[in-house]
Amino acid sequence: MAILPSLNSIKVGLVILRNTEPYEVLEANFVRMQQRKPVMQTKLRHIGTGKILEYSFKPGESVETAEIEKRKASYLYADTVHGHFMDAESFEELTLPIASLDFKAQLLKEGTEVTVVVFKEKILTVILPKKVELKVTSAPPGVRGDSAQGGVTKSVEVESGYTLNVPLFIKEGDIVRINTDTGEYVERA
Repeated sequence: MAILPSLNSIKVGLVILRNTEPYEVLEANFVRMQQRKPVMQTKLRHIGTGKILEYSFKPGESVETAEIEKRKASYLYADTVHGHFMDAESFEELTLPIASLDFKAQLLKEGTEVTVVVFKEKILTVILPKKVELKVTSAPPGVRGDSAQGGVTKSVEVESGYTLNVPLFIKEGDIVRINTDTGEYVERA
């Protein structure tokens, strides 16, 4: 961890410590107003929770960079509380509360390659690939008249238990690509 020499060193993409927690800088604007001291207005996102914080750094305020580490890992399984991952280099088992992943936990299947973000030997979050491919396990037949009301999608369930809306032509056994940021259908694989 290093202390930044000046407020001008705060840049977008930098990971800094705020109240001993790591935050990524999303926006940084240096503002000078008449009769006031200049400030660095920032928008910060907590690395683990994703919570957004707006903060103005004043001159003389010390800003420390956070040393986070990104490791390659494979998803193993999930129990009722934790998701279990295996570090690709050390083969060590890593755990993360499954609730911190939201719906993304349902997009994981055994063997999925992910990136684990570690801060002070504690896993903060897991970065999934942009798209995952999952097999459709349950799909009701598409009814031909559905498109007249603009309902050109149907709800299906994939092998991980996740439910999403897909076009009517998707059937059981098809493999679909899903965007991990939104959880929406992208295309048939």
